Amino acid sequence: MNPAVETVLKRVLPPLALLVFGIALVQVLVTALDIPPFVLASPAAIWDEIVAYLPAIASATLVTGLNALWGLLLGSVIGIALAVLASRTRVIDGMLAPIVAAIAVVPIVALAPVLYTMFGSTSETARVLIAAVAAFVPIFLNTLRGLRQVRPVQRDLLRALAATPAQVIRTLTIPAALPHFFTGLRVASSLAVISALVAEYFGGPRQGLGAAITTAAANSAYARAWAFVLGAIVLGLAFFLITSLIERAFTRFAR
Repeated sequence: MNPAVETVLKRVLPPLALLVFGIALVQVLVTALDIPPFVLASPAAIWDEIVAYLPAIASATLVTGLNALWGLLLGSVIGIALAVLASRTRVIDGMLAPIVAAIAVVPIVALAPVLYTMFGSTSETARVLIAAVAAFVPIFLNTLRGLRQVRPVQRDLLRALAATPAQVIRTLTIPAALPHFFTGLRVASSLAVISALVAEYFGGPRQGLGAAITTAAANSAYARAWAFVLGAIVLGLAFFLITSLIERAFTRFAR
């Protein structure tokens, strides 16, 4: 067997087997113990709802995914820009530290109604901003930490070798900061999805996953609600996988 294929199988088969075993176990327990659907829907019932409502699940996932994506991009741009400024100027660093600490503890429950009032309940802007706020903090903190990994003696050595500022940034600052930035990006991608999803519980347009979950649960369609929850899980995994692939590509390029 090809070594690459064997490696992939070793990584994929164990978690896949565990997943299948878990689903089968839940199905047996729900059937044997006659657990009510509002406590735990059976995997068979959830699968039936997935098949029946697959277009609606895909559409809702796309709406929530776009809000999370735009929020992630906005939060990343602002986080990187402010991290660069903070790494260069102590005054700005001192000013931003308490602000970032305050932003980190702002609950979505409190922020969502305010933003819906500001930008209107028919706009997706509030959800994008909530996702951006959630993504901003880990991006900023990790990028700033990465930029601070470069020691003055390393910069002095490159300058002694007649390196230009652009060469110092390209060969020293960026390679040192990239691992920390991508750590923040992986965390931010998950937070952006969660924040965009939770923000949908508090108003706004009804096309996203959060609204679909609450509507199904309110109508006692618990298996359907779980089907939309699985859509949210797939969305979160997709964001994590894409950011991991981007990290791998950039790491190889930096080398």
